[in-house]
Amino acid sequence: MKNAVFLKVLIVLIVLTIVSAIFSNSNLEFTSTIILILSIFKFVGVSFYFMELRKAHVFWKASVLIFLFLFSVVSLNILW
Repeated sequence: MKNAVFLKVLIVLIVLTIVSAIFSNSNLEFTSTIILILSIFKFVGVSFYFMELRKAHVFWKASVLIFLFLFSVVSLNILW
C-alpha cells in the first residue's frame, strides 16, 4: 500500500516536470509564474513524501511550509 502511494506521487512529479518543460518553451506572458507554482507543488511532494516530512514534528513541517511561502512570495514579487 505504501509503495502505491509513492508510485502515484512519483508519477505526479514526473508529469509536473514534463508540464513545466512544456511551459518553458512557450511564449506566454506568465510562463515564469506558472513554472514557479509547479515547482512549489513539486517541492511539497518531494519534501512530504520522499523526505518523510509527514512523520516529522510539527515544527519541521511548519518551518518548511513557512520557508516555501516566504520564498514564493519573494520570488513572485521579483518576477512581477
